[in-house]
Amino acid sequence: MSTLTMIHPTAVVDPEAQIGPDVEIGPYAVIEGPVRIGPGTKIWPHAYLAAPLEIGRGCQIHIGAVLGHLHQALREPQAGGVRIGDRAIIREYATVHRASREGSWTRIGADTLLMGFAHVAHDCEVGSRVIIANGTLLAGHVTVEDRAILSGHVAVHQFVRIGTLAMVGGLARVSKDVPPYFLVKGDSEVWAINSVGLKRAGLSEENRAKIREAYRLLYRAGLNTTQALKAIQAWDETSAEVRHLVEFIQASQRGICRHHLRMPEEALDIDEEDVL
Repeated sequence: MSTLTMIHPTAVVDPEAQIGPDVEIGPYAVIEGPVRIGPGTKIWPHAYLAAPLEIGRGCQIHIGAVLGHLHQALREPQAGGVRIGDRAIIREYATVHRASREGSWTRIGADTLLMGFAHVAHDCEVGSRVIIANGTLLAGHVTVEDRAILSGHVAVHQFVRIGTLAMVGGLARVSKDVPPYFLVKGDSEVWAINSVGLKRAGLSEENRAKIREAYRLLYRAGLNTTQALKAIQAWDETSAEVRHLVEFIQASQRGICRHHLRMPEEALDIDEEDVL
């Protein structure tokens, strides 16, 4: 344990915990078992951390957050752990439960923000630079790819996948896979491409136009999914983004979100700030 680490006298820290330099542990925090905490991480008061748990460098674990506690899958063993990537921010009273199988991990990627009262259940895989807003709930075995945004009080069904740079509007119920780059609202309905998110991510106008055309073929051309994927592949085989979209849909086990049929034909872009 580094001499630079600051641990409040009321905190309860297991002697087996592996704590890096410049870590700060606040009042009444509990560190249970051989938890690994990376350098420069701050743990606010009343947080509860239980092994198997690995936390990266420069993370923030805020008041009352619970990481690595027993999962809620009644028929599965309490065998796995939790891994938190570098610079992740876990806000007030958020919960991340341990994985259900020996040697497996519930994962939160680097630079991800998990806001207050959000819940990430057992065996979830959350990518890097993801934002999960207040009160949003991920059931077990959910996958969220890099740079996706889930707004407040979203409920995500178990085994659902949410694609890269997808945007899910507040209060949505997500029971189907959300394709990359698209915006979903309501009851698993695609409304548009995530136009603002793609711009903020630095995608060129050419790449955004290709995603827009893939969206049209998938949802606006009167084709079924299989036909649409063939049409997309025949139209463009060079774009990495389009390729990822096709591969994501081909790998879907639950099927993808349907289209919001009442949407006007010309309204292909919706500002993500309108649905936060």
